[in-house]
Amino acid sequence: MRGLEGKAAVVTGGGGGLGAASALRLSREGCRVAVVDIDGDAARKVADSLPGEAVAITADVALEEDVERYLDEATNSFGMINFHHLNAGIPGSAGGFPDLSAAEFDRVMAVNVRGIFLGLRGAFRRCRAAEAAGSVVLTASIASLRGSADLIAYQTSKRAVLGLLHGAAMYGGPLGIRVNAVAPGIVPTALFTSAGRADMVRRAATAPLRRAGTPDEIASVVAFLLSDEAAYMTGETVSVDGGSSVVSTVRDSGGAGAWDFGALDERTYLRREEQG
Repeated sequence: MRGLEGKAAVVTGGGGGLGAASALRLSREGCRVAVVDIDGDAARKVADSLPGEAVAITADVALEEDVERYLDEATNSFGMINFHHLNAGIPGSAGGFPDLSAAEFDRVMAVNVRGIFLGLRGAFRRCRAAEAAGSVVLTASIASLRGSADLIAYQTSKRAVLGLLHGAAMYGGPLGIRVNAVAPGIVPTALFTSAGRADMVRRAATAPLRRAGTPDEIASVVAFLLSDEAAYMTGETVSVDGGSSVVSTVRDSGGAGAWDFGALDERTYLRREEQG
């Protein structure tokens, strides 16, 4: 993709899942990549596996001093950081309101919202100091756009990400700094399987594409949004969810009350053929 080769990128939460896929895709596109993760061993494993130049940095994105340090280390390694994929996040528990502790809510908000705020602020400060443009992608979620009765802290945090997105896009536009977001649907990674979401593949069958996504499919959109191919895009949230966000769940064709989508599809498309 145009504009990626030879540039430098930071990927937070890069030690696994979507972040690791993003780091690999950017490296294959010719970027030098700083892989940032609270799990330093995981970050090093990913950095060592990349085809291009890479460094691993251990940092907690919720801590102001850690964010400043990962930005300093990345800058010392590569010079100007052109791209930021602010991806680090945690799900919190799957319980509803009565079972959610204030401490857990605060931790999810600290990583998923404060972490992105600090990353954005650091990126803007460094772009200002260097009088340079840049591009940032935030990891939002289908939970940024739709509600559920569980994962309360997570969906609240991902809604807040859109507030940061819109403010950052407005501020950055005149400076030549584009800020966009990717909103994945169901993509089975350790982030959620570790939170007891073992039925992800089954639930993904409710999407129009009838399957779960892959980290590589999300990474390709991240790379596009960072690249010059998306030069006239800012403030956008791009859903990469197999069509889940457009489903009307109260219609038969949207799966109202149904889990057997094979039978549903057979009825839907047989009826279409009969009507001819």
